[in-house]
This record gives sequence, C-alpha cells and structure tokens, in this order.
Amino acid sequence: MVHFFGMGAAMKEWLEYAAVWLIVKWLGVLPRPTARGFAAALTQSVYVFLPRWQKTAQINLSIAFPEWSDAQRKSVLRGMLRNLGWMAAEFARFPKYSKENVGGIIVLDGHENFLEGQRRGKGVLYLTGHIGAWELSSFAHALYGFPLHYMARPIENRRIDAFVNSNRCLSGNRPIFKNESARLTLKVMKEAGTIGILADHNTMPSEAVFVDFFGRLASTTTGIARLALHTDAAVVPGYAVWDERLGKYRLRFEPPVELIRTGDAERDILENTQKFTKILEDIIRKYPDQWIWVHGRWNTRPSGEPPVYDFSRGGA
Repeated sequence: MVHFFGMGAAMKEWLEYAAVWLIVKWLGVLPRPTARGFAAALTQSVYVFLPRWQKTAQINLSIAFPEWSDAQRKSVLRGMLRNLGWMAAEFARFPKYSKENVGGIIVLDGHENFLEGQRRGKGVLYLTGHIGAWELSSFAHALYGFPLHYMARPIENRRIDAFVNSNRCLSGNRPIFKNESARLTLKVMKEAGTIGILADHNTMPSEAVFVDFFGRLASTTTGIARLALHTDAAVVPGYAVWDERLGKYRLRFEPPVELIRTGDAERDILENTQKFTKILEDIIRKYPDQWIWVHGRWNTRPSGEPPVYDFSRGGA
C-alpha cells in the first residue's frame, strides 16, 4: 500500500512538472505579443476556478483601500491578473533575452541609486516585493551587468523547483537556499555582492516581527534588517513595473535607505523592518494593479487576535 501511494505521489509530481514545462516552452516559442495575450487570458480563466484566491483578494483590498468601490477593486484585480500572465510569458522567454536585446523589454530608471549603494563597498540588499514583473527585474538587471544572489523559497514539486531556478539563473543570478542562507549571505556581503529579497509576504513568527502594513499589523521578515544592521550593507529598493506610455517595463531603483540605529538591537530590527515595509506599501499604493492581492499577507496574527481570512463559509 505504501509503495502504491509512493508511486502515485511520484506520478503526480511528474505530471505537474510536465504540464508546467510544456506551457513554459510553448509560451517561449510564440511571438511575444501572442504569448503575453494568451498567458493573461489563461491567468484570468484559472482565477475563476479559485474561490479562495478571490476571497483573499477581496479581503486584502478591503483592508488596504476601504474607501474604494467594487468597480475600483475589480479593475485592480483585472490588472493584477494581466500582469501575472504577462510575467509568465516573460519568464518563458528568458532563454531569448540577452544583454543585446534586453533594452527593448525593460529600461533602467534611477540606476544611479543602485550604483551609489554599490559604491559603499559593503554589499547591496535589493529590497523588493511581488510587484510588477519581479521575476524579470533581477533577471534583466543581471543582463545589464549586475547579477545577484536571490533568496529562494523552495517549490514543493522538486522537478518544477529545479526547472524554475534553472531559468532564473540563465542571466547569471544564483539562488541562496534556506539550508545555506546564513553562511552564504555573509560571504556575499563580505565580497560586496548583491542579494535580492522579496519582503512583502507573510512570514513565520519565529523569523518575523509585526509591523504596520496598510493600517494593520502584518508578520514581516526581519532578515533584511538583521543583515543590514550586521553588515552595514546598503538597502536599495528596486522593482520592475509596466509603463503603459513607454510600452516597456521600467526597472526603478530608489535611493539607499538610511538605517535607524538607536543602540537597542531589538528596537532597531523592529523600526527598520517597519521602515522597509512602509517603502513597499508606498510602491504598492502607486501601482496597486501590479501587486499580488491573492496572497494571505495578514494570515499570521498576534496572539489572541481572530483570523483575517475565514474560509469556513462560502465554499472557499
């Protein structure tokens, strides 16, 4: 019986991988406009069959923008789904992108801010989130001559995980996995390298503090604050958003963040984490249709506080 279920799990893993591989490879051979259009339509179609995602997005938008009408929220969600589809198409085309043609897809904006952080010589922590084309941002930056290490969250399906990371690394980026994170991050910083960290997702309480995010406490990683305070690395916000007027993505870098140092270690971690989170919130407010509203950002609650997401009713 154990052998039977083991075979079933292995087959499921292989079939999931095969489906992802086929979709990515197919998108990769289509003309770019066709691939982006198809991927956006596919994303919107899949969303219809994911009531939990729908409910989560509705709750998140009601928290972040309580004054908005239903029409405004629906418009933002349409933009989000289009953005996700477009990014999937870009991800599929990574093997086709090079330093010679990347400028036709994405342009640098405020790059002097990144270079300023780099010139400090203590390494750069690339503060970002699931905003715009986050997969494309670090990939393109490497093609422009600035590869980085990125903190990799493992995908449960090992075959898909390996496939995704191999695509991510085509431009010279390298992953940092959880089991090697402490040793490797310090080594990269010592060599004045760059580490990209997505800092806008719900985090386990053991690795987080609660800070304000859109007016509600959110469990947020302390990793960036701890590493920046320990190494004095420059924290540079960066994100790639679609510029409708330009017809390209814009990879925007903000000035390096000045760290708060009070002499109280725990307070410094809390206050800097809050500062980084506020920066990300301001970016999301500026481009609300380019953030991932389907993520349970407020899932972890302070002790004694009721859950934000209640799926016990409504069939989600």
